[in-house]
Amino acid sequence: MQDMGRRYVQYINRTYKRSGGLWQGRYKTSYVQAEHSLLSCMRNIELNPVRAGMVAAPGGYRWSSYQANAFGTVAPLLTPHHEYLTLDNDSTVRQQAYRAS
Repeated sequence: MQDMGRRYVQYINRTYKRSGGLWQGRYKTSYVQAEHSLLSCMRNIELNPVRAGMVAAPGGYRWSSYQANAFGTVAPLLTPHHEYLTLDNDSTVRQQAYRAS
């Protein structure tokens, strides 16, 4: 497996005229420690495709959770966070509150 991984990196580097490992630098993660900042973090992530010029609106990005959070579109892989659910008990009001913030 290691040999296959090394060969794959060489292939990618030759193909895309790059050098080094596929994931140079250490992966870094940090916790969202304050519960109230979680929703801001979610919105920020959903706006990344808009900022990158990939779509005109956050709902336009296929892999975004925005459609589920803001409009209630069914997303089987998405589990709503407790902080999102505390916006309101009524799903329609919750979605309106999420869009408004």
